[in-house]
Amino acid sequence: MTSAASDKPNRADLLPKSWDPSQVESGMYERWVAAGYFAADPASDKPPYSIVLPPPNVTGSLHMGHALDHTIMDTLSRRKRMQGYEVLWLPGMDHAGIATQTVVEKQLAVDGKTKEDFGRELFIDKVWDWKRESGGQIQWQMRHLGDGVDWDRDRFTMDEGLSRAVQTMFKRLFDAGLIYRAERLVNWSPVLKTGISDLEVDYKDVEGELVSLRYGSLDDAEPHVIVATTRVETMLGDTAVAVHPEDERYQALIGSTLYHPITGRQIPIVADDYVDPEFGSGAVKITPAHDPNDFELGLRHNLPMPTIMDETGKIAGSGTEFDGMDRFEAREKIRLRLEAEGRVVARKHPYVHSVGHSERSGEPIEPRLSMQWWVKVETLAKAAGDAVRNGEVKIHPTSQEPRWFEWVDNMHDWCISRQLWWGHRIPIWYGPEGEIVCVGPDETAPEGFVQDHDVLDTWFSSGLWPFSTMGWPDATPELRKFYPTSVLVTGYDILFFWVARMMMFGMYVSGDSVLTAGKPEKQVPFQDVFLHGLIRDQFGKKMSKSRGNGIDPLDWITEYGADATRFTLARGAQPGGDLSVGTPHVTASRSFVTKLFNATKFALMNGAEPGVLPARETLTDADRWILDRLDEVVAETDSTLDRYEFNKAFEGLYHFAWDELCDWYLELAKVQFTESEERAASTRVVLGNVLDSLLRLLHPAIPFVTESLWQALTGGESIVISAWPTVSGVPADAVSDRRIADTQRLITEIRRFRSDQGLADKQKVAAKLIGLDAADLAAQHASVANLARLTEPGADFAATASLEIRLSTGTVTVELDTSGSIDLDAERRRLAKDLAAAEKELAQTTAKLGNEAFLAKAPENVVDKIKGRRDVAAAEVDRIKARLAELEGK
Repeated sequence: MTSAASDKPNRADLLPKSWDPSQVESGMYERWVAAGYFAADPASDKPPYSIVLPPPNVTGSLHMGHALDHTIMDTLSRRKRMQGYEVLWLPGMDHAGIATQTVVEKQLAVDGKTKEDFGRELFIDKVWDWKRESGGQIQWQMRHLGDGVDWDRDRFTMDEGLSRAVQTMFKRLFDAGLIYRAERLVNWSPVLKTGISDLEVDYKDVEGELVSLRYGSLDDAEPHVIVATTRVETMLGDTAVAVHPEDERYQALIGSTLYHPITGRQIPIVADDYVDPEFGSGAVKITPAHDPNDFELGLRHNLPMPTIMDETGKIAGSGTEFDGMDRFEAREKIRLRLEAEGRVVARKHPYVHSVGHSERSGEPIEPRLSMQWWVKVETLAKAAGDAVRNGEVKIHPTSQEPRWFEWVDNMHDWCISRQLWWGHRIPIWYGPEGEIVCVGPDETAPEGFVQDHDVLDTWFSSGLWPFSTMGWPDATPELRKFYPTSVLVTGYDILFFWVARMMMFGMYVSGDSVLTAGKPEKQVPFQDVFLHGLIRDQFGKKMSKSRGNGIDPLDWITEYGADATRFTLARGAQPGGDLSVGTPHVTASRSFVTKLFNATKFALMNGAEPGVLPARETLTDADRWILDRLDEVVAETDSTLDRYEFNKAFEGLYHFAWDELCDWYLELAKVQFTESEERAASTRVVLGNVLDSLLRLLHPAIPFVTESLWQALTGGESIVISAWPTVSGVPADAVSDRRIADTQRLITEIRRFRSDQGLADKQKVAAKLIGLDAADLAAQHASVANLARLTEPGADFAATASLEIRLSTGTVTVELDTSGSIDLDAERRRLAKDLAAAEKELAQTTAKLGNEAFLAKAPENVVDKIKGRRDVAAAEVDRIKARLAELEGK
């Protein structure tokens, strides 16, 4: 540090000796909240920017997928705040009907109680008690992650305001004829005793049994067919056998009936294009009340639809001796009876097939005919599709659009009722004479009417989230300022379930006066949809409890810090792409945070501070180069973040900070600090300005360390409310860029040559640099000598090794005196060991590339990587052999 710098207070003293996130992050976050940095002002004149947090289930805690979501949203909102927007990032949680009720029921079961022991009202009170006790876990995690949300606007899908919105939406749809009640097939959970959504069904490959059964006569000369099934018990509900209309084997049987081997009924043989004549016997049994495809076929052919299982999965109403049995027990008993009668003609075991399981309770779901409430989705789905087609809503990446259209253009009516107690109770009331009345939030049910027992699907209330959280259906300052929201961030895996619901409801109310006041006639719920991929482990496998490869983000935050956790996620996030993370990734991020801290502290120790830059012509090539590179990085960061390419943005910032600023400019600055006071002073300002901008660019992803460093560097109040960097507008200096590129190459080649000579990294060696003037690098002599560990040659200098380096404007010759600097025997041993390793790599890669079977199967990028490894190994073998040959005469 120069004497002039020491005359000022040393801002490095404001920083701890080393970066320990556990000592800083929590207190810093609470100071941000207390200062009101994250509070949104609807009366502000600033342009609005708003995001609603996809509400996590109140039952759980944040997993890595949530951490990715939150990191992306916080990055977006922090950047926009710095760019001068009035930012609302609105938090909240979902009541998660099935999941929450299941948790509380399990707690009651510990004491041998059920919800029925308490009754509906007391049980719901207990759920609210549980929510008040446990709901804070997620908020605690969000604070540790650094989420810059407006806590004063925290919402819950069962709070009073959202309940009002739910009732309003239901009544509007009901009055418009878009909600109706009908008996349809649903995913039924026998354990939970309710219908569940497709999203709550996990499909797993299981080992079962494919049984081929004979229907009709046991006499081969009489009419009969063979059908195959994995669910033998469902035959109790068979009402037909179906064949393809053009299947010649069954032409004579179409329209006739067959004897049902258990019930004794005569069931018809129907012709339908649904049947695949190439699969099995070409005949299938039809159980309309217990199979989705059979249900549709049953509607087409007006077939009876008897339900032969009760809500617990037991056989009921079949009129057979199997009534009262569990469905799996009945499966075995029925098969045994049919075997005894000679009707089982084949059994394939094990037979691996996909079976849907309840996500919450784990048992196989049962397709079951049930009276439910439904939403007609045709017009709603069309509006959701048109909003994307017309460009009102943009999906990132656009490659997800075909999936979106495939879903919304072919959507089935939506079952919105659930046989639960916890949730928004369906606002339908039944009169004593069978009257049906839908009661809105400001209405009262007629006396003597009874409310429907079911509650609404959780996705109904969360589908209103973008506008219900801001006060809809009432006119509010938040809706006027912040709706429509700017961007929705979520995983592509719930594109159909949640995003589609929000789009349908958002487009349905898009003309509401409370949404369009002072705005266009129609309003979409969000302008952009950013879809990221799934979090996978470092080996590319999907994280799951069964694999044991899940990562708790709080574990990472505790061990590595929130910044390292967030940077790992931000550096890998890209539109539509999955993200692999593991310990190597987060340790690399922690190293980056430490590198940034140490670099800034070093700069502060040398008096670096932002300020007015000296005249451009007074700056060194290194100064102009780093300032030009900063301009390029600012532009690249803006461009990539605007396209939601977080991986490219933060990968670019990582390499600029580490490879260019730390590895090169700081090292060049060390030389400039030792020159004249004028040169040192300008270097301090350049370095201070670059660090100031870099910290602000990195702040959205790594907020804690950048706040500490920026405050120490600038003395400013908070980086949270600082301005986002902009390009300087100064034309880039191509000459300085070329000189620094040549200087970097020269130093790199000398370092490599030194290593080849067996010189230690820090060992200084006398050398001559010939041709610097001709290469237009005379001004870089001190920097080259310093960074390449070279000293001025003495009178007795004798070159023992030389190297020619061809640069863009000339060739520089480096002569070194390595006499006495190398232990020749040790160097030969080291080279021999390196040669053996290089030859082994060369042999292995060559063998792989000579394997025709491997080349036929391997992806092109894999083959290219192996070719690259082979070429590197071959070059290493040649280099080491040449060096060993040099040492032979020494």
